[in-house]
Amino acid sequence: MSVRHTVDAVVLDIEGTTSATGFVVDVLYPYSRARFAELLTERAAEPAVARAIAQVRELAGEPDADAAAIEKTLNSWLDEDRKATPLKTLQGIVWSEGFARGDLVSHFYGDVVPALRAWHSTGLRLYVYSSGSVSAQRAWFTNSPEGDLTPLVSGLYDTENAGPKQDPASYRRIAQATGTAPDRLLFLSDRPGELDAARAAGWRTVGIRRPGEPYYEQGVGDHAQAGAFDEITVSRSTT
Repeated sequence: MSVRHTVDAVVLDIEGTTSATGFVVDVLYPYSRARFAELLTERAAEPAVARAIAQVRELAGEPDADAAAIEKTLNSWLDEDRKATPLKTLQGIVWSEGFARGDLVSHFYGDVVPALRAWHSTGLRLYVYSSGSVSAQRAWFTNSPEGDLTPLVSGLYDTENAGPKQDPASYRRIAQATGTAPDRLLFLSDRPGELDAARAAGWRTVGIRRPGEPYYEQGVGDHAQAGAFDEITVSRSTT
């Protein structure tokens, strides 16, 4: 199936869209799980860590939780695959350092990078909107198997600077931040709830359905769909 859109910018989800959810769950989650204790005990005074710790205590309703209790909460959220902002913040810190050390290299489906380069070459702006923190997104795109992809990307958005991914208000914030009319934005995601929220904000949408991904069987509702990025033709607006 071929999908065509004429827009000014494309906004990308990561898990299940540009990259395999299995890689995140099987490689990145265990990597962060093994390093939470050290982060919480040895670096609790760092501003980003301290802010995340305070957020965990608030969300868990445990204002006096110590490092062990916070680690237990983080691990339970990992087990639930909960998109909690402080969890994503702390994962982002750990993953960014892992990528920088060369412990980690990110994953992209084979059809993704050629499409991103082709779209970028036509003048289309590319953005990322993922539940993973901005720092994790930056590390992901910097440390790809095909080198640093960050020159292709004009901006990064997460649940902290944009808001929850199934809330139309988050997509309105991104449209405003990028200075792009909603109907000139195309969102690519595998999750129907996210696609619904983007469309409610006036965006165009394409659901990505890749065999083996968690939402493949569920489908993408009544959104246009594609099995890979090379099934999507995106042209830059001329008006």
